[in-house]
Amino acid sequence: MRLRSRRLRESCGRNWLIGPRGKSAGTANPARMAETTEAPLWHENEPAKVESWRLHILLEAGYPVHLAERIAVSEVDLHDAVQLLTRGCDPVTATEILL
Repeated sequence: MRLRSRRLRESCGRNWLIGPRGKSAGTANPARMAETTEAPLWHENEPAKVESWRLHILLEAGYPVHLAERIAVSEVDLHDAVQLLTRGCDPVTATEILL
């Protein structure tokens, strides 16, 4: 990346890069940083959302509810679960294979 329109200025005994609009490029806004670092990466309800989405995919594929619920909470690969049914496997047999 090519830096254009920047000039070096001495301020408070330190060198600072000054951007094209005269704003310091070397300083960070502490309030903004606090907002960023405090944002939760994993919400408490995320696992429930994932489980719900997996259940939806399995139901659309043709699994009955009671089997789809068992598969949705497991570590089973959804692609494998859906592919078994699209190849003509019975949902009960597919569940036995997967679990």
